[in-house]
Amino acid sequence: MENFKQIKKEIERFFQKTKLDIKLEVFNPEDSTIPIKIRTEEPKVLIGQNGQTLSEIQRLLKVVLRKNFPEERFFINLDVNNYKEKKVEYLRETARSMADEVVLTGKEKKLEPMPAYERRIIHLELAERGNVTTESAGEEPERGVIIKPS
Repeated sequence: MENFKQIKKEIERFFQKTKLDIKLEVFNPEDSTIPIKIRTEEPKVLIGQNGQTLSEIQRLLKVVLRKNFPEERFFINLDVNNYKEKKVEYLRETARSMADEVVLTGKEKKLEPMPAYERRIIHLELAERGNVTTESAGEEPERGVIIKPS
């Protein structure tokens, strides 16, 4: 990534303007994704309900960076106090637990509506299991995953 140092400076400038009390770390890109980690005493302010504020901040930052670096192709992964990391593990654990319940009862289970990237985690976690199948159902924003016995 040619402009990584300038992109990193722009990310730092973006968060300095917020006047939030945070510790910011911008890491070298991994597979064209720039990991950004924030530590703060007030994570709820940046995460919001179900990660909604975090998603919006990430989207806004991406718009700013794309405007300033239109020739670069990259993604950003913004995380606050390891929220996303913990969320992924929670989703994987939930998927396994629900799949076990489906196998035991023989009845399908519909999970709560969730964003596409969360549904993908569920699908990937259960893809190798031969005793259940998964499918997404419903219309956004009410789209969720159904786990069925196979």
